[in-house]
Amino acid sequence: MNSRQRRGVILLLLSVLCAAGVFAGVLAVIGDVQSKVGPETAAYEVKTDIRPYERLSAAQFERISVPERWLPETAVTDLRDLDGKIALTPLRKGSLLQRDMIVERPALEDGEQEIAIMIDAATGVAGKIRPGARVNIYATFDGAEEGERPQSKVIVENAEVIDVGRLAPFERDSEDRRNGRTTEAVPITFALGTLDAQRVAYAESFASHVRLALVAPGTTESIRPGDRTYTLDGDK
Repeated sequence: MNSRQRRGVILLLLSVLCAAGVFAGVLAVIGDVQSKVGPETAAYEVKTDIRPYERLSAAQFERISVPERWLPETAVTDLRDLDGKIALTPLRKGSLLQRDMIVERPALEDGEQEIAIMIDAATGVAGKIRPGARVNIYATFDGAEEGERPQSKVIVENAEVIDVGRLAPFERDSEDRRNGRTTEAVPITFALGTLDAQRVAYAESFASHVRLALVAPGTTESIRPGDRTYTLDGDK
């Protein structure tokens, strides 16, 4: 082996040693990062914006990997936790899904039934009613005969809201359909006994307006019988 070949072999060995040193350095850096980050675990982030009180499904979320040591204790790591849940607040795209963002959908009790009516934003305490809330349902009826004054009545007191739908175009009656008039309304579902459900159905069919009044949490006082019906004559 001549001197040129020996120099080549020496340079080759030096290159191998340098490459081994670089590789060892990379492994050391990776090991250091892994020791600081730790093992990863599954979590979920929101795919698209979700409205408040909307029913949740697994298709609305995307699985991601997050270092276990950085994951909040409230993070949802199993989509089975979404069963029967609704969004408590607006959920924004890219947000990490956490248990304090979701709540149980209120359930029916024995003897109750679900009934839904369309309530427009102007008469439904827009944006403030959510599942679990209690409301008084008022209906205004036009006078049955000429000269008879309209009446406002409390149809149902302290009704429980169990679902709030999406705002959508709504035609109130056949006259609206003929004239092409639409308004925006939200389907609101209540848990009611049979008689109260009949009252609500009657009001939706025959009242000129149905309004909701949000009841303060913890209110136990009932509306007095004399205050359940109102006409302008009562203020004279």
